[in-house]
This record gives sequence, structure tokens and C-alpha cells, in this order.
Amino acid sequence: MHIVDAPPTALASLRIAGISPAEIETIFVTHLHGDHVFGLPFLLLERKYISDRERLKPLTVIGAKGVKDRFQTLCQLAFPGSLDDALDSIEFIESDRGTTNDNWNWERFEVHHDDAVDPHGYRFEHTDGASLVHSGDSGPCDNLENAISRSQIAVVEMGFPQWVPSDHHHKPNDIQTLAERNPDTQLLITHTFIDSEKSSGEPILTNEFPIHPENVHHLEDGDAWIYEKSVWNPEK
Repeated sequence: MHIVDAPPTALASLRIAGISPAEIETIFVTHLHGDHVFGLPFLLLERKYISDRERLKPLTVIGAKGVKDRFQTLCQLAFPGSLDDALDSIEFIESDRGTTNDNWNWERFEVHHDDAVDPHGYRFEHTDGASLVHSGDSGPCDNLENAISRSQIAVVEMGFPQWVPSDHHHKPNDIQTLAERNPDTQLLITHTFIDSEKSSGEPILTNEFPIHPENVHHLEDGDAWIYEKSVWNPEK
């Protein structure tokens, strides 16, 4: 099993989904902001003492140059000395393309975000024909749209409402344009400023989704899309 990024909630999300952290084979790192990687120390600590005490399950971390040094610093800050051996057992890969053991070809490409954290997106394509993109954190950019145009589905962030004066995240109008230019790609929207409709509290900003084309789907935690008979569909 592979995951993209390891946010602070990664361990809790895996437990809710009934997935053992020991089953994670690969972590694809998009960039080094805390909301995308601060869950790594918790995952490693859990694997070390609970789900993979005998160290039978290898773990690979794939990211841009410098990801190993950053993770070592993060783990030393979180649990000084406790994760040194766990880090030593990780295979770090800093190349920009490769293939997983279960036949997913992947490529990493630069996106438009904070340059200080070396932001990238990923495109995956399986030998059975399935293809998908993960944007990481990014505003609109040619590299990302090129990858999306070649893929069946794309997980894309929409981190900012329209009025925020920044182009480091997608905004509703950006998603509208992206969807119209790529009508054959299903856009799965996450990392959004919109509160969940399932929340029992008052929305901080809004819980109303923009009206977008039919190929735009706003995700909730736990949503799944399944590839079957050459088509991606939401799990019912």
C-alpha cells in the first residue's frame, strides 16, 4: 500500500480505515510543509513498537533532494534518539521517476507553491491502464495541468477562497477553468477551505460548495474511488 504525504492525522486516519501502519510500503512526499509531513514520526514510532516490532515490513520514502535530512531533523525534534534505528531502515529515493513493486509507474514534477519547501506533484500510471495525479499543494501551473490532461483522475487541492491574494493554492475559479479545459479528467477536490457538510458545528467560513462542472467532485474524509473495468468510480 502506498500513501501520498504523512500529515499529522495520518496515523488516526489509518486506524479509522482499519489499515495497519505496517502495511504502508511507500510514502510519496509532495513537499515539506508541516501539514503534509508532521505525521511521519508518529507513523515510525507506531511501526517500531506496535505493528512491525520485528521489522519485517520495509518502508520507502520518495521525495525531492534533501527529504532524508529534513525527516531526520523532524524525527529528532519529535522523539530525540528514539527513531534513529527506524530512520536507518528506510529506503529514501530522490529520483524523479520510478516503478513500485506492484507496477505503478510514477513521475514527480515541480508545481507552483512555496519554493522553500520544494513543492512537487505526482503522476501515477499502472500497467493495467489506470492513471491519476496528485497535485500536492499548488496553484495553477503548466506542469500540473499537463499531467492532469494525460490522466483519468486527479486529486487537486483548493486551499483558498476566491478573495485571498495568493496564487500558491487553487481557488474555486481556478478549478472551474481546469475542469473546463480537461473535461475527460475527473477532478477530486481536497485540502479545501470549505467545512465538511457532516460537521455538527457552525462553519468557520462556509460549508457550501461552489457550483462546478460535472467532472468536479468535492471529497470528504474516507471517500474512495475504485478502478474497475477501465473506469474510476466512487465507492458506494
